[in-house]
Amino acid sequence: MIKHIFTNSAGILVSRILGLVRDLLMASILGANIYSDIFFVAFKLPNLFRRVFAEGAFTQSFIPAYAQHKHKVWFSSIIFLQFLAFIISLSIVVTIFAPFVTKAIAIGFDTKSIELASPLVAICFYYLPLIFIVTFLAALLQYKHHFATTSFATALLNIALIVALIISKEYDKYTIVFYLSWAVIVGGALQVLVHIVAIKKLKVRFFLISFKKLKSKKFTNNKFYHQFYPAIFGNSTAHISAFLDTWLASFLVSGSISYLYYANRVFQLPLALFAIATSVALFPMVAKSIKNNDEQTALKYLRKAFIVLSLLLFVATFVGIVFDNFIVWLLFERGSFLPSDTVQTANVLSMYLIGLLPFGLAKLFSLWLYSQQKQLLAAKISAKSLAVNIVLSLLFIKPFGASGLALASSLSGFVLFHLTLKEFGYNKLIILLKR
Repeated sequence: MIKHIFTNSAGILVSRILGLVRDLLMASILGANIYSDIFFVAFKLPNLFRRVFAEGAFTQSFIPAYAQHKHKVWFSSIIFLQFLAFIISLSIVVTIFAPFVTKAIAIGFDTKSIELASPLVAICFYYLPLIFIVTFLAALLQYKHHFATTSFATALLNIALIVALIISKEYDKYTIVFYLSWAVIVGGALQVLVHIVAIKKLKVRFFLISFKKLKSKKFTNNKFYHQFYPAIFGNSTAHISAFLDTWLASFLVSGSISYLYYANRVFQLPLALFAIATSVALFPMVAKSIKNNDEQTALKYLRKAFIVLSLLLFVATFVGIVFDNFIVWLLFERGSFLPSDTVQTANVLSMYLIGLLPFGLAKLFSLWLYSQQKQLLAAKISAKSLAVNIVLSLLFIKPFGASGLALASSLSGFVLFHLTLKEFGYNKLIILLKR
């Protein structure tokens, strides 16, 4: 288990370092203004779906169903075709109605901003079909306990964006964001390529085509979809909260969306490096243990992960809040990113970091629910947490601005953690820790 966690953490660390380099260049070249805002809005929707697919709903519904299915190759083939057809169709619809979609994402934008952002929204959305293919292949690799390809492949998107920034830095800002939008597609294609190579190298059979069997109950698994639909919502609370922040921030002064973006990027580093890396590595082991009716082994894995993860997240929270201004200054304050931007972003960062520990631990204990295929229960918990977030966001946005939105998100994380741990069992946790 430790080896797999280390592999995931190493890959995520490489990707996040490149991501910080990308953000450094972006802050220097674009700054925090309407042009950076429209790119972040354009990338927000496909990035939201990416996180829901790659870090939650699909993987945590697919792996248990795949493990239990007698006809694994046919099952994976049918799931792949059904999802890919739907996502491609959705991408085409978004392209046709790009202005309406853009308005829905950033309702506070004026007509000119909508006009500028709409083409970028249409381009960036085609990242979603590519990232679904990556997520599907990654789930198969995880089942085989191969994590290196997926964890390191995420760096390819950042490399593509860095190259786009370097090539286009002398152009006007709107041309730069066009280059960035196409770089998103290039990065997704590169991720697909390396996963195909890994699948072939490990000789994983996953795709056979037979249109007659697409509707056969023998090869499909309705239980998978019954678990997947609630898991879409249940595993995406933090991401929906971030999306909600962007939507509400469009009503605030120019640059507010960028403050939230840059702060959330720093917040996501320890969350991904520790919490997501641990949950991705742990989930196949817990799921297989539950499948084999070996609950004690699954609890043993959770106990070790809980102790290590709690310590790491606590240290990251303390350091981040104490040195928030220094971190933002060190990472972003150069070029078009001004000292006033540093102060605003640092305030938002501290508010986000308050929720680091509860969000990270909630992700860990949600594995127990997903392994037992209680996705609907997890969705209900997330719905309550999200409702709290919406109410607090509306209360905090006027007096505190962007910082208030981040604080509302963090407080909802405590609600999510409490309700998740309540379903897992506080008594069970105490017994684990005593052992």
